[in-house]
Amino acid sequence: MAATQLFSPRRVTDDLAQLLEVLPDGVRQALAGPDQQEGLLEVVLDLGRSPEARYPGRALMLGTRPIERSDLAEVVARLGAFGGDNRAGIERTLHRISAIRNRSGEVVGLTCRVGRAVFGTVAMVRDLLDSGESLLLLGRPGVGKTTALREIARVLADELERRVVVIDTSNEIAGDGDIPHPAIGRARRMQVARPELQHQVMIEAVENHMPEVIVIDEIGTELEARAARTIAERGVMLVATAHGNELANLIRNPTLADLVGGIQSVTLGDEEARRRGSQKAVLERRAEPTFPLAVEIRSRGRWLVHTDVAQTVDAQLRGQPARPQVRELDADGLLRLESPPPPGGAVPPRRRPVPSLRSALAPVPLPDPFLPPPHRCRHPQSSEERLRLFCCGVSDHLLDQAVRSRQWPVERVEVLEQAEGVLALRRQLGRDPQLRRLAQQLRLPILVIKADTLPQILRGVERLLRRSREPLSALRPFEAAGLRSGD
Repeated sequence: MAATQLFSPRRVTDDLAQLLEVLPDGVRQALAGPDQQEGLLEVVLDLGRSPEARYPGRALMLGTRPIERSDLAEVVARLGAFGGDNRAGIERTLHRISAIRNRSGEVVGLTCRVGRAVFGTVAMVRDLLDSGESLLLLGRPGVGKTTALREIARVLADELERRVVVIDTSNEIAGDGDIPHPAIGRARRMQVARPELQHQVMIEAVENHMPEVIVIDEIGTELEARAARTIAERGVMLVATAHGNELANLIRNPTLADLVGGIQSVTLGDEEARRRGSQKAVLERRAEPTFPLAVEIRSRGRWLVHTDVAQTVDAQLRGQPARPQVRELDADGLLRLESPPPPGGAVPPRRRPVPSLRSALAPVPLPDPFLPPPHRCRHPQSSEERLRLFCCGVSDHLLDQAVRSRQWPVERVEVLEQAEGVLALRRQLGRDPQLRRLAQQLRLPILVIKADTLPQILRGVERLLRRSREPLSALRPFEAAGLRSGD
């Protein structure tokens, strides 16, 4: 993991004293100490129950006296008006108070969430902001998406001098009241009367106020996803959060899939299906993503960055794992970057790896029959040396189980050119003649098994290991490059 000397001191503004002023007297006294205020996330006031303070990973009961209706009424009277989303706030602060109502519309519970402006979190994605491409933030509730969104808006407006408009549906980004909180800097704020009108305000912002950047919190409906695409197609940069813990959640969500390009079912021709080794009906990305960049916020100090959303979505639709860049901010303010390792050094790995079309069709020089090929010069003569095995149609978990049970020195590789042997399922190998041709050109031993079962895999790997320990001079020419059956 590489470390960049990017020092990013954090400064936190929470205006916690103003939140404590609206709480009942007993609750305020219980939270008076600095230990009780450190890391406070929210205060829960439910009718007939003792008040509760919540912190990361724990909760603290604030006395034994249950909350009464008069306590709730007192708090509501000190707040601003509740909107259509049952949320209110304290003017010029970032705190959010959400109400729980009974069937008659009376408030029977309040969730008082602490809002903090954290300056310095933008260091995690500062380089992405310079690119001018739209950025999507994902993560579980409470992980810090809105806090990061607020800081990004300030940096874009103040440091990069962009025309930024914040679409603030619940007044959570820029706080309650008509004057936005200083945490968003010189960015302008447009409030939304009702949550269902957010998509209309997004379009209105572009049409009336000529922004270069639109900042939106919580895209959650199909209309908002369509509005985001419309804005992106007009050349306006978007910075937004969406419902979902990771990019894979959006791919599976039919409402929000358009944010990452949309998903459609495609019927392949016979030849293309054989080449891919897949069914004829497959899922593919429908269009370019609305957000070319995406960030999964796993914790406040660990972010996973997808610098090419289109490539990530295509890979996951083909059963390949996502390969995001890992960014971590340590206690000293150093941003540590861990780039994803190149899959096999060349092409992305697949669940059942076969050589890519580019490598399969590339001209490969025929080896000199009198000289041993370079990849066959090393054999696992000891337990420290490992047999590099390329598999075609063989289940990952069955191969791992076989290797672990026998403690064999076997390493699975994703690129054929790096292998010392091939273990192939007969049915899968028949669908890919290019793989067989390339393996023969590389003089790789191919061992074919009938079924993808543990006994067949055990027998096949054992024969390949036995073959690899024999000197090349002891092998007949056709054994060094021919097909051998493991059934």
